[in-house]
This record gives sequence, C-alpha cells and structure tokens, in this order.
Amino acid sequence: MRRDYIGLWLLLAISLALFVWLWVNEGVAHDLHLRTAPIDELLRVDSMTNVVMPEAEAPEDVVRAPLDTTSKTILLVGDSMLEGLGTRLAAYCEKNGHAVTRVIWYSSTTKVWGTSRRLEGFISRFKPDYVMVCLGANELFVTDIKEKRRGYVREILRQIGDLPYIWIGPPNWKDDTGINELLAEECAQGCFYLSKGGTFEREKDGAHPTKESAALWMDRVCRWIEDESSHPIRLDKPDKMGGYCRTVVLQPNDR
Repeated sequence: MRRDYIGLWLLLAISLALFVWLWVNEGVAHDLHLRTAPIDELLRVDSMTNVVMPEAEAPEDVVRAPLDTTSKTILLVGDSMLEGLGTRLAAYCEKNGHAVTRVIWYSSTTKVWGTSRRLEGFISRFKPDYVMVCLGANELFVTDIKEKRRGYVREILRQIGDLPYIWIGPPNWKDDTGINELLAEECAQGCFYLSKGGTFEREKDGAHPTKESAALWMDRVCRWIEDESSHPIRLDKPDKMGGYCRTVVLQPNDR
C-alpha cells in the first residue's frame, strides 16, 4: 500500500513538473493551446521574470519645437471674437517683446476666408513669423459641416503655408455640429486649441465672452501655446489687462 502511495506521488510530481515546463516554454507547445493569461490574472504574478506583460499603448506625443524666446511678429486673424482676444494678446506682446496685428472680419467664417485671398495678402503685407487664427463661432450649427467646410479650412491653412501657427477654436455656448472636430482633424498636431468646454462669462448676446472673460480665455491660450503647442513662444503673463494692437477691420460685405 505504501509503495502505491509513493508511485502516485511520483506520478503527480512528474505531471506537475511537465505542466510547469510547458507553461514556461509555451512557445514550443502551440499544439496544446495553453492559456497562461488567466493564471497570471488569478495569481497576480506580474513580477515573474519569465512572464512578459503587455505594455499599454502610449498616446501619440505632440512633436514640440524648443521654446522660442525671440521676438515675434504675430498676425491674428478671425471673426469678432478677436475684439477681446486681441487686446489681451497685445498686453502679452508688450510684455514679451512681440508685435501683433489684428485683422477682424466681422461675421466671417472659414468659407469667407477660404474663398478669399485676403489672408495671403495680409501675410505678404505684414510679414508675420507667427499666425494665430480664431474662426468657427459663426459655424457652430452648420449642417454637414465637414463636407461643406473642409475645403475652405484647407485653403486657409494653405495660405498660411510653412509659418508656425495656432488655430483657436470657438468658445461654444451650445454644442456644435462638428466644427471643432473638423478643425482638430485638419490642423497640424499641436496647432489647434479647443476652447469648447471652457468657462465663459457672456455678453448680453449670449455668445461673445465679456472683456474680462475674453482676457482669461487668452490667458489659457497663451499657457497652452507655451506649455503644450507644437510652436511654443515666450508668453510671460503681463501685469496689465490690455495693450496696443494695430487693427484692420473688414465688414461682412467686404470681399
């Protein structure tokens, strides 16, 4: 009887050793289709040196240029949202040795700019080395916007060419039909700032941020430019609210 027990224990020991060998060397045991993952999850043996744990897929990083501390000539173009943004940006420019020209095209859209050569003309005229665009607020509710506006967005970006740029998304007061998704898709990585979801105090029209809220909006944009964008420039926070901003104004019927 004792010999029978010895034989049984010996058989169990051999079976256990075989199982361990197959588990460790699963590459030579494909035909057995052993599944080790459930065992790892059950026993939490993540630290075992012979178990390769899957690595989480890292998010794609924005390729960022080094912080540029030289003085910039900035061209800021867009719709009426530039009234508040431009004044605050001017204060940043005075603080950091930059110069800014603001082109406000009232009631303008990506279609208006994309069917015009105005941007190309302003770039030739003012010779900026950094471009900022703020468009989209007048297109929050356009249906089938990706089909209708993608070509115009691409034309605007074509006119900007190789100049470093950022596109400031609209300060949504209601959900949009896709303008922010379109801009995120078309702008280069690290060049689109999503304003949607931010906190804004509004004017009586319910759309435009108040002067103070627009200043805080520009503060957030500037921090993003310096800390997260693909083309960071020096934007230390100014001590005053506004500054001088050379301004060109276009009316809705200007073409």
